[in-house]
Amino acid sequence: MTSTLRAYRRLGVPTPTKRHVGLVLGAIVFVLPFIVEFDGLSEAGHRALSVFLLAIVLWVTEAIPLYATAALIILLMILLISDQALFALPASYEAPSYTEFYAALANPVLMLFLGGFFLADGAAKYKLDRSMASVLLRPFGASPRYIVLGLMLITAGFSMFMSNTATTATLMAVVLPVIAGLDIDDKLRVALALSIPIAANVGGIGTPVGTPPNAIALGGLGDAGISVSFVEWMVMAVPMVIVLLLFSWWLLMKLFPAKTDTVHLNITADFDRSRAAQIFYVTFAVTVLLWLTEPIHGIKSTIVGFLPVVILLATRVFSSKELRSVQWHILWLVAGGIALGLGVSSSGLDVWLIDLVSWDSVPGWLVAGLLAFTALVMSTVISNSAAANLLIPIGLTLALSGAVSLDPIQVGFFIAVGASLAMALPISTPPNAIAYSTGAVQTSDMARAGLVIGLVGLVLFVVVAPLLWSVVGVAGA
Repeated sequence: MTSTLRAYRRLGVPTPTKRHVGLVLGAIVFVLPFIVEFDGLSEAGHRALSVFLLAIVLWVTEAIPLYATAALIILLMILLISDQALFALPASYEAPSYTEFYAALANPVLMLFLGGFFLADGAAKYKLDRSMASVLLRPFGASPRYIVLGLMLITAGFSMFMSNTATTATLMAVVLPVIAGLDIDDKLRVALALSIPIAANVGGIGTPVGTPPNAIALGGLGDAGISVSFVEWMVMAVPMVIVLLLFSWWLLMKLFPAKTDTVHLNITADFDRSRAAQIFYVTFAVTVLLWLTEPIHGIKSTIVGFLPVVILLATRVFSSKELRSVQWHILWLVAGGIALGLGVSSSGLDVWLIDLVSWDSVPGWLVAGLLAFTALVMSTVISNSAAANLLIPIGLTLALSGAVSLDPIQVGFFIAVGASLAMALPISTPPNAIAYSTGAVQTSDMARAGLVIGLVGLVLFVVVAPLLWSVVGVAGA
């Protein structure tokens, strides 16, 4: 490869980039199912396979933005396998309406996530997150060990309802002055810098709005007619989140022990008392309360999620500026995954892929573990949302087909968790990138802690958690 690149330079030809390679490879895999006939795969399945392979290449190489790939998937599914397909499909094929693919852009799960974005953006605008962090950190004193524990618990708590990237940026701003004031050889610098992204990644597993893979899993389950409430997800996730957080804290203290005896965080509570801020505080509290009490009042979490959108816009707490700043690209990425799942299932591609393997001799628990592990590996080097988009449709079909003994809720959950546990490299997640940018963390430090926490997390969620679920009666147990 090196000699090839040198040859390009000698000839004055621009060196091929990852983007160029992705575009060329994407074009090749897209055309392949149109010129190669695969036994047992329908015409619609061949077309869906083209889109599926193209999505894999574009999401892995990021030849075009992730959200652009999501939009492309919706368009191609409409043009190739919907009732408005440009090329005729066999009369026996029941083509889904093109409106079903467009409907992915307004899937109820997206409304749930949109509400989460509004709450996160409002918390940052009125500095609610920083002020609450000041209040919540006070009981942890000045001991380095307990300061790290406090930071991790607070970060994880915030990440359950806010973007883990925004949470990491907020809390990292709090600890950066402390890191700068420590001796260069004090390993507490590394522990402080790593504690926040690790806690943000783990905490995001705890609720449906914590991270995009959770929304993708819920969207796939919803399309299969399976509903999971906000509280049910938390019952499945939060106990293991707490255990994994405590293990992560212990590991960081072992790997990076503090040299100093005391740590002082320069952070003060300064709650905004303006009318707009008070409206936001009440809206935030009511939304979270309704999410947590869904089994009592019966209002779906996806409907509750739209509540802060309406209130904050109607009361002018959010203007058009804040509306434009919402992370719409994340919603488009989730929608693309939902549309991909619809295309894969309606065309029969999912069944064909599953039939390529003989599942009779494979235990269900092993399949679940492999799916979660695959999600972790893929998400280490590509977007965790992209990994979830690619794996969840196949995993859910495998569970629903009866080929192996798997509960579909558990499968969707395990894949989402595996994607969120990928935190071994700076490129694995935005929180990791933020921590690496501080200069206090080396890639080797992140890999040591991230790999161990990721693998221990898989064991906790895939092996230990189902035992708890069988006791409390969730996730099909």
